[in-house]
Amino acid sequence: MLYTKMNDIIDEVNAEVAEREELVECIAICLLARKNMFILGETGQAKSYAINEFRKRITGAKQFEYLMSKQTDEEQIFGRLDLSSIIPDNLPKEELMKDEVYSEYVNTIRAMYEEYKAERDEKVLKEAADKAAKLSYIKRIVCSTSDNAPRIITKGKIPDSHIVFLDEIFKSADGILNSLLTALNERVYTNEGQTVPIPVISIFSASNEIPDFKDPAQAILKPLYDRFELKVLTEYVQEPENRMRVLKNKQSGANGKINATISLHELEKMQKQMEKVIVPDSINELMDNVLCELRRNGVRVSDRKYFGFTPIVKAKAYLSGNTEVAPKDLMVLKNYFWDTPNERETVEKILSDICENPIGTEVDKLLDMANESKSLMEETLGLMTDEGVSDDEKIKAYVVFSRELLKIYIALTALRETDLSDSDLETVVNSENELEAMLSEAAKKVGMTYIPLSEQKIMSI
Repeated sequence: MLYTKMNDIIDEVNAEVAEREELVECIAICLLARKNMFILGETGQAKSYAINEFRKRITGAKQFEYLMSKQTDEEQIFGRLDLSSIIPDNLPKEELMKDEVYSEYVNTIRAMYEEYKAERDEKVLKEAADKAAKLSYIKRIVCSTSDNAPRIITKGKIPDSHIVFLDEIFKSADGILNSLLTALNERVYTNEGQTVPIPVISIFSASNEIPDFKDPAQAILKPLYDRFELKVLTEYVQEPENRMRVLKNKQSGANGKINATISLHELEKMQKQMEKVIVPDSINELMDNVLCELRRNGVRVSDRKYFGFTPIVKAKAYLSGNTEVAPKDLMVLKNYFWDTPNERETVEKILSDICENPIGTEVDKLLDMANESKSLMEETLGLMTDEGVSDDEKIKAYVVFSRELLKIYIALTALRETDLSDSDLETVVNSENELEAMLSEAAKKVGMTYIPLSEQKIMSI
């Protein structure tokens, strides 16, 4: 499978950097899912290095890199106006060569001139000159019958590239923001009234800061920031052994060797294979729980962002060699849902709680409900020592508790209907026993006959 070649690149780039596994994997996911990525971290943390080493290994892909500043203008990154395209009755050379007759004459004249240079035959030169005269007439006809709309020379710029790295993108001048937005979001470029699709797969950027969007002068950059679907935080290398490994590699000259590569064509095939990865209904239900929990904890997630998570988790599953998304694949979204760095820890915890152990999380939720009902009953039973409280009220409190516990027990046993691992099944069984013990203890307290919840469930059907 082709995905193994992408994993070979991930391993090779990880061998050149340290503690950048998350970043390197997200680069691969962006390329597979055609998403953009922003890396936030202090200077000197190998952010740009990791991106550049990865994209070096995508052969046949046109690359564009630029360090943005307030002085950067649109021509520097999107291309300049071809002045020849605005001269009346004129066309740029590449447009003229698209005409079959014109290109045939040009090639013939070129061949005749090469023959003349070799043999110095004046007759050949005269024939070439005659054809050149006819070529000028042909050119005039082609120009007069063609659309003379202004054209932009985009060769070597963003509209001519597959992978783009715009370092410090938030330092861009205001005048090019709209063009950057459409390139990031819609993969199109508009100039001189013409909108054309561009082949960009992913746009990457890195910086040691993000704008202060509360500042009116910087608020204009917020839409640009939002167009980077994945956002990764980096830190300085923490572990001494990792620092030593990178240091020794640099000293020995071991870095910079490229062995693992994939072609642009192979990447496009991977993208099509990735699209076939299935997202089960259970994953969508899990993600709805994640959304509700994120919003409950103050993490703002727009509907647009929520509905756009699918390609990212598909790419993660694809890299693992899976044909459908599993709960563990959702952990990659810790680099998707946060907006400000202080939200990332909350996002990661919520994803971990819900996705890494979905059965355990659901069981804990049901047990919390059971313990809450138990506390309410015990509070009521505590009042039974007061004068004037009847045995009927005591029994009533037990009956209410018993009914609530039965509902929880039924919900708990329903988890058995899913495809459980041995450890998950053990968790469910232990929790069922815990509920039975709660009810048995409560029955003793009020002097009632204990009827197991398993039997009550059968009778309730």
